[in-house]
Amino acid sequence: MAVISKATVRIAAAVALAAIAGCSAATQDAPPRDPGKGRAQPQAPATRTVHLIGDGSTAYTGAQPHQPVPARLKPGGKPPQFVVFSWDGAGEDGQKLFSHFRAVGKKYGATMTYFLSGVYMLPGDKAELYEPPGHEPGSSAIGFNDVRGIKDTVAQMRGAWEDGNEIGTHFNGHFCGPNGVGAWSPEDWRSEIAQAVSFVRNWKTNSGLRDEPPLPFDYGRELVGGRAPCLEGQRNLLPAAREMGFRYDASSAGGLQVWPRKAEGLWDFPLQEIPFPGRDFETLSMDYNFLANQSGSTHGDRALHATWGRQMHDGILDAFDRAYHGNRAPLFIGDHFESWNGGTYMKAVEQAIKDICPREGVRCVSFKQLSDWLDAQDPEVLARLQALPVGRAPEDGWAAYLSGRPEASGPAPAARIRPVAG
Repeated sequence: MAVISKATVRIAAAVALAAIAGCSAATQDAPPRDPGKGRAQPQAPATRTVHLIGDGSTAYTGAQPHQPVPARLKPGGKPPQFVVFSWDGAGEDGQKLFSHFRAVGKKYGATMTYFLSGVYMLPGDKAELYEPPGHEPGSSAIGFNDVRGIKDTVAQMRGAWEDGNEIGTHFNGHFCGPNGVGAWSPEDWRSEIAQAVSFVRNWKTNSGLRDEPPLPFDYGRELVGGRAPCLEGQRNLLPAAREMGFRYDASSAGGLQVWPRKAEGLWDFPLQEIPFPGRDFETLSMDYNFLANQSGSTHGDRALHATWGRQMHDGILDAFDRAYHGNRAPLFIGDHFESWNGGTYMKAVEQAIKDICPREGVRCVSFKQLSDWLDAQDPEVLARLQALPVGRAPEDGWAAYLSGRPEASGPAPAARIRPVAG
């Protein structure tokens, strides 16, 4: 049985504490299955040319394997039902949830987005290399990692990328509240992004793990989006992110289940208001928000754990059905690698992946892959998709609607939501 280090346990504990404070927050594996199709994609070549970058922490090895080729909708065609499962923090600790959900994704044809917290690539004895805006060097609301935790996280990042998943960013120190990321300027955000990239590009030097294989990608090139801690600070994040090559941002709170639009030139992928079974309001599509409206703590009444998990699972499925049989808007589900309330939310998400991703016409993709598809579409077709309200399919069918025949669209139905910073 593996020994769990103190630092990796601290990572899990820090995530839990940050969430309750308001968080929104290698070997060759078998090839992943084609998202939404349930069949294996061609496996990447066993060997690729490796061009080391810098200290050898990262390398350019060619295009990422297992990426779908985006294609325009055919005239009058029905859009796919996209679903994005994303993970804030994305470190591998003693719970082994990163590796677990990688396996779940491959089993059910789901490609996902893993938002890495950059400080999980930095050991505690090098903490002062992190200079967070508005805070003392070496500060972090979620702590740092240890050498074993870095090694394990790198192994999962390597495998996740080779599976076809996206490695995005949850930025670094997870500062929330009055002195947190919500007060940062665009210049502060540029510094935070640059440091997140630097910690990945220099993990070997900083950890001393010089004999480990490199990450098979250049993070500076691959990084195209993220989710801000506590869903705060998006206003000044967007211009900085755009300047630094991002293509999307997932930091909005309180979005509806409608087709995405751009903000400041970036695709805006918000957490969405989804049904909360048994309640008369909706909540944001994240594990923390269900917890906040149920127990309000990570260790609630054990007798209710299963009930709470079913509520989250059923809420996700209700949201999926509303889109799948309605406007086909992409569904965004956010989570953390956590064991809150006995792990009930992890069980709920896993069951939702199993129930949703193999279905006909469904594509469980990363945010990057969704951005690729959206960018490939005819702007007029996108505009018609964006005009559809929550849960509403075209009255005369998709062929008539997307072939250019006009159809009146009414306002989106009102939904009550219990606001909780996710």
